[in-house]
Amino acid sequence: MSITNEVAAKVQELRELRRMADELAGEISAIQGEITGLMDLEDVDELAGVDWKVTWKTVKSSRVDTAALKKALPDVAQAFTRETTTRRFCVA
Repeated sequence: MSITNEVAAKVQELRELRRMADELAGEISAIQGEITGLMDLEDVDELAGVDWKVTWKTVKSSRVDTAALKKALPDVAQAFTRETTTRRFCVA
């Protein structure tokens, strides 16, 4: 088997697995929505059973608004910006 045929077979397998993962992610999201909907109905943010615990709580976080920082203080934004290099794997 040539490397092109081997890669083509792997790409086909990868596409099928990604399709399955997308399908599972949709099912997971739907079930989570059902659970959180029931929790909202009962006005609770935590439920527990014999071997499980579910929480649905508000979490606050703070992040720097980089677009606003670059607009208001471009020199400061530039001084604290660092460049990173990564490799991205894409299948088209």
